[in-house]
Amino acid sequence: MKYLFLLLIFCAQFVSAQKMKKDEKEILNNLTNHISFLSSDLLQGRRAGSEGERAAAIYIINEFQKTGLTSILSNNEYRQHFDIDEGKEMGANSHLIINENELTLNSDFFSLPFSGVGYTEAATALMLKEKGGPWFLNVAELLEKNKNNPHYNLTDDLKSKAEEATKMGATALFIYNTGAIDDNLKFEPKAKDTPLNIPVVYLSKSVAQKYLMDETMLLDIKLKIVLNAKKRIANNIIGYINNNAPNTIVIGAHYDHLGYGEDHNSLYSGTEASIHNGADDNASGVGAMIELAKALKNLKLKNNNFVFIAFSGEELGLFGSKYFTENSPIDLSTVNYMINLDMIGRLNDSTMGLTIGGVGTSPAWGGLLTQKKNCFNIKTDSSGVGPSDHTSFYRKNIPVLFFFTGIHSDYHKPSDDADKINYTGELKIVQYILNIVKQSDDKEKLTFTKTKESTITGKSSFKVTLGIMPDYTFTGNGVRADGISEGKIAQRIGMKAGDILIQLGDFPFVDVQGYMEVLSKFKKGDSTKVKVMRGGETIYFDVTF
Repeated sequence: MKYLFLLLIFCAQFVSAQKMKKDEKEILNNLTNHISFLSSDLLQGRRAGSEGERAAAIYIINEFQKTGLTSILSNNEYRQHFDIDEGKEMGANSHLIINENELTLNSDFFSLPFSGVGYTEAATALMLKEKGGPWFLNVAELLEKNKNNPHYNLTDDLKSKAEEATKMGATALFIYNTGAIDDNLKFEPKAKDTPLNIPVVYLSKSVAQKYLMDETMLLDIKLKIVLNAKKRIANNIIGYINNNAPNTIVIGAHYDHLGYGEDHNSLYSGTEASIHNGADDNASGVGAMIELAKALKNLKLKNNNFVFIAFSGEELGLFGSKYFTENSPIDLSTVNYMINLDMIGRLNDSTMGLTIGGVGTSPAWGGLLTQKKNCFNIKTDSSGVGPSDHTSFYRKNIPVLFFFTGIHSDYHKPSDDADKINYTGELKIVQYILNIVKQSDDKEKLTFTKTKESTITGKSSFKVTLGIMPDYTFTGNGVRADGISEGKIAQRIGMKAGDILIQLGDFPFVDVQGYMEVLSKFKKGDSTKVKVMRGGETIYFDVTF
């Protein structure tokens, strides 16, 4: 990635807190309060769709209301609800009764990833494998037989045996383990295995020891397996300054973080569950957005309306910003530009490094960024695409800017706390952004330009890439291409946004994680095929990395 380095000529040394103007002291105090509250243990890491996220939402709404921001949603609410797909869960009306004893869901029994749903009732015994009745399988024998085989996959073997049982007329397959080797089988809510036509149920060892030690023992079984879609509800928080202007400026920052790391996106290596407070990521951006809202409300700039959005679901893959841009309460064609604030709390007082992404998304940015009012060593990236919410707006042909003070050793760890924030540095960033907005107010609507697509964090460890932007909100099998990077392999071979990738070479995959694992198997110079679904058609593309 090529960066343009702008060292601003006029670099006035930061004024100390004692020399600050009254309004600067107020903003500094407000930033401290916002970030300290949003990153406190009370909010338990603000995981999207959690109680902590809802507490943060209430705080942000209160600040919007105190500032005089109004609602722009049809229900006069500040919350824009959206669902986060969590896969599936066993329905509460699932049940298993053996010899008139009702077993406990999840602890005594649960369904396996390829299980179907349904009801079966039978009087049977373990030794019987009758058509029209349930079958039983003890995995202890399989594990013992294959304990020295490093390539043995128990789940694949069980799926094959369950398919065979289905073909032979079994109405259910009960799996249990009475051996000493752990099978590690569990209910997997996000598994995307194609379900069989019969329930496949795992029984705990205690149940097996009670009922399944005598193969001739008659068992009266009543089984019902119900699987429901599991979702949690998250909220974007939206405030509005209506100037009755033809165009609107959007200023956004995501307010969700990692909770206790339940979504497996933490870099924490400890074993004890810990709250990820996310002071820099991204209480810092939310605090700045709130203060910009107050300043712009007081300035009474009239040539643009202003929308302020605290996005949720960013940490899961830009869920909130994608939902907003696809369900926008305003006409997106009237959006002048979008400013995204994500991790702006760790300005280094020595290097003064501030990264600004998206500068290539409009020819106007060059003139607006060459201010001489702050001492920053500005590192710019032209791309409108990056690992944060501005990407969703760029995808809608809207000019964007992305402000960022850099990755640090506390990133996505419980140690990202409020006492490590450079509040004075963040104050200067707020002032810098405010000046950009002020300077743009008397200009025409900014012209949008497409850019090369790259990321500015350098987190990718893959040797090769196809050049697609995965749709992390897609819940079907495979990986839906939300966008195609210009000049990359996917564009050159003819892939399109909306294509669903399901296989690369000999390796099928069902989700983004699987796709990443498969992609890591290839290196530069390798040739293979990519299999995609486009509408109802299956298409194969030849690929050389």
